[in-house]
Amino acid sequence: MTRLLMFLLLLLLVIGAAAAQAPAVDPDAERPVVGPEMNSYYHGADYEQWRDIFESSGREVFDKRLEITAALRLAPGMRVADVGAGTGLYTMLFADAVGGDGRVYAVDISQEFVESIAERAAAAGAGNVVAVQNHQKSTKLPPDSVDLVFMADTYHHFEYPGAMLASMHQALSDDGKLAIIDFRRMPGISNAWIMSHVRAGRQQVINEVQAAGFDFVGEPLKLRGNYFLLFRKRPL
Repeated sequence: MTRLLMFLLLLLLVIGAAAAQAPAVDPDAERPVVGPEMNSYYHGADYEQWRDIFESSGREVFDKRLEITAALRLAPGMRVADVGAGTGLYTMLFADAVGGDGRVYAVDISQEFVESIAERAAAAGAGNVVAVQNHQKSTKLPPDSVDLVFMADTYHHFEYPGAMLASMHQALSDDGKLAIIDFRRMPGISNAWIMSHVRAGRQQVINEVQAAGFDFVGEPLKLRGNYFLLFRKRPL
């Protein structure tokens, strides 16, 4: 074996050993999966304008809001997090379902949405609503604080889905559930807006959530343009 070959072999061995000893790199800490520009229009948002958009006929998660809420099987006293609460449509429905002994956390990155939901809840006498402004790597919820995390058309907005899933896993109680409603993304079938706006399809979302420590339970309600997935927290 020539000296050059021996040198190259030794170099490869050194590189391999260094790589094996190096700590794993968290991709969520390195770069966002989607660009922050996707969510920029929610900062400084006009709450009433977005309420007209989010809470209008023709939007499936609005039209099916009562069926979706019923499918979650909420009970008095439950603690629920509405992550990506938007204008508070589901927050208010959940507040009624869990009653005065329950708690609903309205979580959103938009300060305007959070403040307006708090005002909306106060005006409705819903004292069980807690408005929380979060950021793209955390729900800002304490550990073991909720029994259910719910998201409607929110998952595809996560810049750091791994970090957010880890935060939700931590916030959930043992055997807590995670419900995700998002757009169906099907190449050749979905329209151009869905294909460009939504990062992952149904199966990819299932794979990502399972990898983050959740077990797939099923689809409690069949929707048309959206899917409705239910997961259970897997104890670490």
